[in-house]
This record gives sequence, C-alpha cells and structure tokens, in this order.
Amino acid sequence: MKRLRRLHTNLMTTQRARLRRTRARLLRLQKRKAAPVLPDQPYLATRDERFQIGDLCVLLEAYLPAPEVADVYRAYLFGAQAHEGQRRRSGEPYIFHPLEVARILAAMHLDSRSIIAAILHDVIEDTPTAKEQVAADFGKDVAELVDGVSKIGQIEFKTKEEEQAENFRKMLLAMSQDIRVILIKLADRLHNMRTLGALPPERRRDIAHETLDIYAPIANRLGMHQWSHELEDLGFANLYPLRYRVLAEATRKRHGNRKTLVEKVRGAILNQLKQEGLAAEVSGREKNLYSIYKKMRQKSLTFEQVYDVYAFRIIVDKVDTCYRMLGIIHNLYKPIPGRFKDYIAIPKANGYQSLHTVVFGPFGVSIEVQIRTEDMHRVAQAGVAAHWLYKSGDHGAQVHKRALRWLKDLLEIQQQAGNPNEFLEHLKVDLFPDEVYVFTPNGDIRKLPRGATVVDFAYDVHTDVGNRCSGAKINHELVPLRTALRNGDHVEIITSKRGRPNPMWLDYVVTGKARAHIRSYLKNLQRGESVRLGERLLNKALQEAGMELSGVDEARRGSLLRTLKIRSWDDLLADIGLGNRLAAVVARQLLPATADIRTTGEKQPGLAISGTEGVVVTFARCCRPIPGDPILGFLSAGRGIVVHTEDCPNVVKYRKHPEQWIDVRWESRIDSVFPVNLRVEVKNQRGVLAMAAAAIAEMDANVDAVSIEERDSFNASIDFTVEVRDRAHLAKIIRRIRSQEAVIRINRMKG
Repeated sequence: MKRLRRLHTNLMTTQRARLRRTRARLLRLQKRKAAPVLPDQPYLATRDERFQIGDLCVLLEAYLPAPEVADVYRAYLFGAQAHEGQRRRSGEPYIFHPLEVARILAAMHLDSRSIIAAILHDVIEDTPTAKEQVAADFGKDVAELVDGVSKIGQIEFKTKEEEQAENFRKMLLAMSQDIRVILIKLADRLHNMRTLGALPPERRRDIAHETLDIYAPIANRLGMHQWSHELEDLGFANLYPLRYRVLAEATRKRHGNRKTLVEKVRGAILNQLKQEGLAAEVSGREKNLYSIYKKMRQKSLTFEQVYDVYAFRIIVDKVDTCYRMLGIIHNLYKPIPGRFKDYIAIPKANGYQSLHTVVFGPFGVSIEVQIRTEDMHRVAQAGVAAHWLYKSGDHGAQVHKRALRWLKDLLEIQQQAGNPNEFLEHLKVDLFPDEVYVFTPNGDIRKLPRGATVVDFAYDVHTDVGNRCSGAKINHELVPLRTALRNGDHVEIITSKRGRPNPMWLDYVVTGKARAHIRSYLKNLQRGESVRLGERLLNKALQEAGMELSGVDEARRGSLLRTLKIRSWDDLLADIGLGNRLAAVVARQLLPATADIRTTGEKQPGLAISGTEGVVVTFARCCRPIPGDPILGFLSAGRGIVVHTEDCPNVVKYRKHPEQWIDVRWESRIDSVFPVNLRVEVKNQRGVLAMAAAAIAEMDANVDAVSIEERDSFNASIDFTVEVRDRAHLAKIIRRIRSQEAVIRINRMKG
C-alpha cells in the first residue's frame, strides 16, 4: 500500500508540474501576443479536469506549434464554462467527454481546428451557445465542424427513425464539405461506446444497434479498421452481453492452446526469412470477437469449428518484397485454392491494400496471412485519418480522395431519396463489406458490392446509362438484367432511346445509388406523362396483334378493370407507363380471343407475375421448370408467357430479343405438382425398374411416364417423368434413388 501511495504521489506531482509548464508557456505566448488572449478570469477547473487538459496539451505539443496548442487550451476554457454544471450519467463533469474525444483525435495527429471542434462539439446542441458565437471566437471553419456534428434539435419528428435519418442527412451534407466532420463524429461515438455502462439496458441496446448498423461500417468504409473493430466489439458487448461473455471466455480459454501454434508458425516464417536474406516484421493477431461471431452466424459454425481465429501479418519494405514473401509463404505452407486476394493490384474501395492468402498450417489448421508494406499498414490502421497522421508519401492522400468520391456518391443518393427514411435505407445498403471487381468494355475496373447486378453496374457507370439500359452482355454474351456479377466479368451495357427504369429492377438491385435513381425516376414521372406513355405503349402492342386501341369497346375495358381491380382506365394506362404492368400482357387481355385462352377462373399454378392476371402461362417442355429454379419469362405470340429455366439451352435464341423478357418469380406457397424428366443409369438386372419406381413412390411422388433402353448386357438407361412439388422434393427423390445398389448415376434432363 505504501508503494502504491508513493507511486500515486509521484504521478500527481508529475501531472501538476506538467500542467504548470503548459500554463506558463501559454501565458508567455499571451504576453508576446503570439497567441489569442486567454480569459482574465479563467474557468476554475477541478483537479481531475486539470490533469485531463494537461495531458491533452502535452500530447498536442508533440506535433503542433505552441500558438495552436494555446488555441486548444482557450477552447477548453470556453467549453468548460459553457458546460458548467452539466454532468454525464456516470456523474462526472460533462467536459470530460469532449476532452476525451479530443484525445482520441489527437492520437491521430489531427489538426488544431479539428481538436478545437471536438472540444466544442456539443456546445451548440447542449448549451445556449449559438453557432455565431463559436464562429466569432474560433473561426467559421470550427463553427461549421461543430454544427455538422450537432443533431437537429429545433424540429419535431413523427418518429425516432425519421429523426435519426434526418440527422444522418444533415451530417452527410457537412461531411461532403469537410470530411473531418465524420472523424469527430466517429471519435464521439467511440468514447460514448466506451462509457455506455452508465445508461439503462434498453438505451444501451439501441445505441449499440445503431453503432453496428451505421458507425462501425462507416469507419470500415473509410479504412479506419482500428476504430471499426473497437466499435464492433463494444456494440456486440452491449447488444448481446451474454453471447459476448461466452465467446470472450471461450477465446480466453483457447488462447493458451493457440499460443504454441502461433509461436510455431511465427518461428517457421522468421526462420525461412533468415534463409532468404529478407527482413520483415511478423506478428500473430487475434481476430476481434464480433468478426468471429459473424462468421459463426453466417456459416452456422460452432466456436470449435472456427479455425482461423488467428491471422498473421507480415510487414515488409516495398511492394516487390510483398510478392516475394507470398511465394515464401506458399512454399512453406500449402495454399487453400480460391482463398488468395490481391488487394495491392486492385485496392479495396476504402483504399486498403494488402496481399491476403489462407494456407494449411500445422496440425491441419487454416491460417490467414496478410502481407503489406509499412505505408500500406499505416493506411490500413488509420484509413482516411492517415491523411493527417502520416504526412510523407501519397498513400494517405489517395485514401482521402477515395473517401471524398464515396461521399460524393452518397450526396447524390441523398439528393435522389424521397424522404429521410429512404436515404437511411440507401445508406445502410451502400455500407457494403465486400466487393466484386468487373471490367468495362474499355478495360477500366469497377468495384461493386457482392451480389450487384447488371443494372447496378449501369448506374455505377452513369445515371443516364442506367436510366436508358435495355440489355447487357457479360463476357460478350447477352444476359438478363438481373444477372449477378462475378469477379473478372467484362460487362457491356446496351442502351436504347426508349429505355427507362422498370419498377421490377428494385427487386434485385443492391446498391443504394441504383435504388435511389430508379425510385427518383419513377416518382418524377408525372401522371399525365405516364398516362400518355402507357396509351402509346398499349396502342403499339395492340397494333402488333392487328387491332387499334380505339377499337376496344367500353364493355371490354370495364370487364378488364374489374378483373384487375383498378378504379379507372387512366389508372391502368398510368400503371403501364410507370412500368408496373406490361403493355403486351394487357393487350392480350383486351384481344377478343383472350377469353378463349384464359383459365376457367383457376389461378395459374405457382407463379407471381405482376400484371398478368388471366393471361395464359406456359411452362416450357424443353427444360420443365419447377419451383425453386431460377426462371425467366418470354412473351411468345400465341402462347402467352413461356417460362424457362435460366440455364435452358433454348433460351439462347431468345437473347436476341431482350425487350420480350419478363422477370417472373415463384409464389412462396404453391399447391401444385410439376413434371420433371429424370434419367437413371442402372445395372441391367432383374427387378431394377420396379426398385426405382418403388423408391419414387416412397418419396410421395407419382410417375407420369417411363421408358427403358438397354445399353448392353450389363447396363440400362431408364427415363422417368416424375411429378414433384419443388426442388427440395426433387432432391429427396434423387437421393433415395441414388441410394439403391443397382443405380450407377442419376441426372435431371433438360432440353
């Protein structure tokens, strides 16, 4: 105890001396008029508060000139007086929070204006201080930063979600002018998450949920992985405290077992480097708990099945050495196919660069290895803040430019959004964790979120390209617009003067930019224009069938409106003009022969196709689609809508007419059966046909047709047409037949 008291006394003495020196320097500057004048009657700070500002000033003196440190001290006095009497939920003076936010930013070596704004970031929102007063005392730039971080408090919102969305829109506008706004906001959120324990459980969960949904992904999107990981773990701990404790304890227990593995791998790498005459920094790191938790959830793994909890980071001197190091690692441990990523040649959207590979390590454990240069490592840790933290080199500046481009895209999205909630939805969509890399016809690389479609690509190229998109080619082959892109695809967009966004695109686009522009276009299409457009489209579709719209009598029009449950003829035309209904389909319903090809009041089995009520739907015999198959529809003269599987061989001939494709989808509940062709190759022995038929019957399926062909005296081929409910039912039948001893192979036949 005596030793602890002595250490405490020494620490207090050091802190007091440090504070006295800082205050003396500031006073000397004041006398020389080298810095703004300090108040005549300074704020009477508490002892702990004095230690805080003293530590902050010492931290700032390491990289800022004395006059700027004096400005920061003056901002502290201003903020402390403004917040005087206010306390946090923990009971400590409120000024502690702004000072800690400033310390977080000072560790990133942000400029003095950012530090001042951090200290004052709550004075406009939580005190009577006006923005004009901040601008008069500390400059317009500081006032704009503080205002950008402040929430909107003068407007009453109907819901909490609307308020949250509007606050994000306001912050985005400020971010687009000065990216330091989001750095201050992230530091503010980081300290709030560190001190969340003083709030009630329900409030903690709400803030944690918002952090995991918005703030942690933004930090990751800006390349600030240290902040991102801490925000994730703190959010995880407060949103799912029990799961966090269990996972933390399991990781702690396994740490001892893993220590031997980590040292073994690290030693092997260092030994190999020594033999090659290379120098590098090698470290083993443990993945953050939230990353482990997400992997367990996404892949349905137990904790014991997550092997790559640890990863190794190798930092070298230059880019060439990175690739040499990759060869050394792959010689040392066998690489796992398909798990190598070159983010040096093609950096991530947030500027991150590194080589990633996963190898089979000792004891059969998979190990992730990251290889990067020192500059890349700095950017990976600090992200956009590297622009301030590391002045040498252009890596930080490049990341800063990428961030500004991303903010520009977000600003475009928010301008197109119809309301705050819609913008927040687009923002969450746009904070994607993974990318695919595709090529334009000119060979330029485009980065899009995983799962992005051709339409997303079109809007990424340019808004007009997206709005006029009518078709696309991937690797020189025509494909449906909803086709998902894969790494390395060469994508070419086919545009048309008559092309325009279709509401059905909203079912499969994944980027916020595409979704916002599609919705904006459809909303801005005036009703009168949409009615006129719908009338032209419907008349053209009827003319192709040898009829004019003027020739459709009122009785037939009224009958169709009642069938479709639409109030007026103009509403139907507006639906066609807006793309909610297909002109060709409505035309078929108006033709005199339509009544003869409709079903007798029965619903078409298993399809949900917008605007096709009463129209005949044909299932292609060439591929026999069943529920669960990816499908597309084709408008065919005399046959209505013909439904094919997307991989049907006969679809190729339809690709020359993309305007006749229709996006169709299966209903969630289907009470019908569908024929499927199966070919079963068996050993030619007695009773084999009965055995296969019995296996099908056991799976509650009916055989429509069967034929058998002897290949030779040893083998035979049996073709079944079987009625199934969906793909899951078919899979059970195939597994049951395959389990028979006499069965050699079984295939579903198409074409």
